[in-house]
Amino acid sequence: MESETRTEWRRGWPLVLAAVLGIGFGPGLFQNLSSLFLDGTTSEFGWSRGEVATAAAIGLLGGLVAPFVGRLADRVGIRPIIVGAMLLLGGAYVALSRQSGSLVEYQILVALLAFSVPGTSSVVYGKLIGACFVRHRGLALALATSGLSITTLAMPPLVGAVIAAQGWRAGFLVLAAATALLALPAILFLIRHVPATPTARAPDDAAAAAPVEGVTGRDARRDPRFWLLSLGVALVNLASVGLVTQLVPLGVERGLTAAQAALLLTGYALSQVVGRLTIGVLIDRMAPQGVAAAVALVSAAGFAGLLVPAPGFALAMGMVFLAGLMNGADNDLLPYLTARLFGLRAYGEIYGSILPIALAGTAAGIVAFGRLHDRFGHYDAALGVSVVALVLSGLCFFLLREKPLPRAQAAAHDA
Repeated sequence: MESETRTEWRRGWPLVLAAVLGIGFGPGLFQNLSSLFLDGTTSEFGWSRGEVATAAAIGLLGGLVAPFVGRLADRVGIRPIIVGAMLLLGGAYVALSRQSGSLVEYQILVALLAFSVPGTSSVVYGKLIGACFVRHRGLALALATSGLSITTLAMPPLVGAVIAAQGWRAGFLVLAAATALLALPAILFLIRHVPATPTARAPDDAAAAAPVEGVTGRDARRDPRFWLLSLGVALVNLASVGLVTQLVPLGVERGLTAAQAALLLTGYALSQVVGRLTIGVLIDRMAPQGVAAAVALVSAAGFAGLLVPAPGFALAMGMVFLAGLMNGADNDLLPYLTARLFGLRAYGEIYGSILPIALAGTAAGIVAFGRLHDRFGHYDAALGVSVVALVLSGLCFFLLREKPLPRAQAAAHDA
């Protein structure tokens, strides 16, 4: 048993580190840092917060390509997908730095960011880790997906300082350089040797066809658990992503200084790290459905606490910490539960099919927080919606039940 553990980590640690970089510098980073750009763009172009939120949410429709990208990754391998996604993302950042002030243009550029989601997420990295880790799959995924939390902790001071000194356009250029010039070469170096496992075909070798556990994409979409899982993650995204995109202005409205409100982003990112690592350890040892449901309720309590009109910095930071524990469920819980419930046979396609539904929750949350603020002049209604969404997501996770997985040859025609 101990030897199995050592073998898993010896074989898989470069893939985990590659995922840390790929997910950490994916478009989720801009999502988490977007409130740093909000004042600059709205003041220069005269946009309202609701208009920015709606344009960003519509742009996320670009994530509809995820099922096709996932299926392609199942067949041709993950390296071409990763390279294309990271280069697209870097190019989109450069274009955002040169935008002219049209909301339609902003919407198109955010769609380009969303096109890169499958190649910078657990659609590709979850398949790698799922094939290399069995006993410690939950912890490996937690470490891998904590990359976004780490970059969200590290990048705000740098990007914020650049924006303060050079303007918001320079902030986008920093993100472009970090993505295409730093992260991508490191990732390609780390995944240059992708190990095969006896339980699944080599994730970067479409020609390999070893027996693999799991169902086809078609069978998964006919399973009610597919829709329960999709809805649970979408509801988490509705609450958590909606909050982080408006976190700095929300803090200011709650009586914090601009500097204190910016620190809430750090607290939020820290909660992601703690939440993912804790959840990762627990789901390797306990029923993952119960763990997910319990943490969703804790996050709901955090959102409820943010309804306090003038909480002060300490209480606001504590509530933000609790609220952020479930953030990014589409990057850690979703790949774990996808592999556990449906297997690795058509993992990329199944995960990719769930991802647009998860992104629909993201879009709904972004729109809700922006538009509800425009309608009522405060964030209370959006926070209330988030509490309900997280309670319902917990119920969705709790209702998931496991079934024995069939074992079959992975074939190019599986659908």
